[in-house]
Amino acid sequence: MTRRTLSATLLTTLFLATPAFAEEATIDRPIEAGSLHEGNLDMVVYYVPVNGDLLEVTATAAPKNGGYPQRVVMGLADGDSVAFSMPGYQDSLYAFSRSGEKVTVSTEHLRADAPTN
Repeated sequence: MTRRTLSATLLTTLFLATPAFAEEATIDRPIEAGSLHEGNLDMVVYYVPVNGDLLEVTATAAPKNGGYPQRVVMGLADGDSVAFSMPGYQDSLYAFSRSGEKVTVSTEHLRADAPTN
């Protein structure tokens, strides 16, 4: 009985400690687009090189139920990463990171009772 309880507790702990990224896209080349469709927004992301080593990343998010799209433009240097929620859609966290010429974008759905900063 103790073995089963310990196994169930360990499995639950591992599950809770692992981030639950619902979707991820990696963009390998300039102008190549990636997209995310989890949650209430559809997002399309691409980048272009600017000013030497900087990549200008553009993300456009459109509500699935209609409404105006939102656009975010950011510069990422090699090794940079950032995470944020879109205004009006705090239930999803979008994370952008760059490694070399690759930009990875992911989304994680936040629980309603999870603390946010």
